Order: sequence, then structure tokens, then C-alpha cells
Amino acid sequence: KTHNKKMSMAEATAEAIKMLGKVGIAENRAREYPHQFSGGMKQRVVIAMALACNPDLLLADEPTTALDVTIQAQVLDMINQLKEDYNTAMIMITHDLGVVAEVCDDVAVVYAGEIIEYGTKEEVFDNPTHPYTKGLFGAIPDINSHVKRLSPINGLPPNPSDLPKGCSFNPR
Repeated sequence: KTHNKKMSMAEATAEAIKMLGKVGIAENRAREYPHQFSGGMKQRVVIAMALACNPDLLLADEPTTALDVTIQAQVLDMINQLKEDYNTAMIMITHDLGVVAEVCDDVAVVYAGEIIEYGTKEEVFDNPTHPYTKGLFGAIPDINSHVKRLSPINGLPPNPSDLPKGCSFNPR
């Protein structure tokens, strides 16, 4: 079914094939079943579906999770290109700071459901101000470091149903 578009089945099929082509999936694969696609191809199909209605905003929740590094890079390159081609804004939810560095312009760091730091990618990556953000960057392995252990963030995350007053990170 097409969203807010009146078109015949033939037109819808042609549109679907066009969208699959935009994400690098050949026309001859358009009638295959999901189990016949790799994880990266499934992700491309979902992106094509999301862009088919030409949205002003694309919400991508962990778009590269469970993909190997090579496929992840291809998907990120494709997302960057499609954002430009479709002039679409995107909110990306991810725990992977490498993905953030590759795709995002602005960054919001969330802790216990609250935005605790917001700025351009450069501001947040080069000069984090919140202790949680500093802790995240401190926990990234550095091959050039002589430190043999990662720096964990001490304490436990708060119970979401019983958040402390003020900054939820404060008890840690």
C-alpha cells in the first residue's frame, strides 16, 4: 500500500523498484523474500521504504547495529548521500560514537531519558562538558594509550521509575 499516493499496482511496483535501485538493490531482487537478503540489504530495504514517501524528517534507530564494519560503512555512506539527495533531516539514535562521527552534524547525549549535553559534533567530541559525556569518551579504547584498562563509569544507572532529584547522573 502506498502512503497518501493514488497509484495503480503497476505504478506502485515501478516506484518500489526505483526506490530499491536508489539504495543499491537490483531490480531482479525486488520480488525476493526477506530471508533471501543479508542484514545489510534488509537495512537498505527499510531505508528505501522510509524514503518512499519523501519525508521531511527521517528517524533512524540504530541503523547499523548487527552489521559488519564493511556493510556498516556502505550503509552510512548511503545514508549521507540520501540525506543530501532528498534534502531530508535525520535524527539518529545510536550508542556507536563512530557512527555519530561519520553521519551527524549535531549531537545530543542522552542519560536516563534526558538530554544532558547538546552541541555540534565538533563541540561535543572535542570539548565534552558533562561528566557522563566525558565518561563515554574515556571508555573508548585507544590503541596509542599506555593504559591497559578502560576507564569505566562507576556506579549503576538510576531506576527509571525512581530518578534522583536534579541531574540523574549525580549519584554516579
